[in-house]
Amino acid sequence: ENCIFPGESWHCLLCISFFSDSCGLYNVPKIKKRLYLSQAPEFIPPENSQYDWIGPPDPVSNLRPIRFHVAANESTLEKHLRLFRQETEEWNQKFWATQNSSFIKEKEEFITSCLKAEGLGLKDENGRKRKLSAEKMAEFYKDFLNKNWQKHADYNKEWYKRNITITFLMGKVTLQMFWKRLGRRTEEMNSKR
Repeated sequence: ENCIFPGESWHCLLCISFFSDSCGLYNVPKIKKRLYLSQAPEFIPPENSQYDWIGPPDPVSNLRPIRFHVAANESTLEKHLRLFRQETEEWNQKFWATQNSSFIKEKEEFITSCLKAEGLGLKDENGRKRKLSAEKMAEFYKDFLNKNWQKHADYNKEWYKRNITITFLMGKVTLQMFWKRLGRRTEEMNSKR
């Protein structure tokens, strides 16, 4: 069952991602709708949506795509944050799609070569796919991780930099919204006098 969760903001999406109904900080039942989709590779939120939407997992990267809400009165800072988040999501998607494809290909090649070395075919006499022992597969996993260690280290460094930037921009947007609200309240109070 694939579903898209509309969230009121990033923290609700985070809560939904890691907790089912609610978390200690935010009450997830505030989320007003859920849309269930079939195995559609692409999803398009309704035009009048006021939320960010999370779609079904990508079959290769296993990441859930996010469609970011564009506010009608989006400030330059909010636009910068949204575009940076979108670019980060695309970067992340590309990395994991490439990495997972490489992993699957190399794993199949390893299994095939091991079975061939033992004089066995890919399928047994009953037509079932042969599997290697856990110890043999551990060799592959260790080798794959060792070969890709630097790539993962570079990915992690970039991931942390991007998340720090996103967090910093979110703080600036929150502060900007606070000052706007404070300015409106001040104007309202002055107009009542």
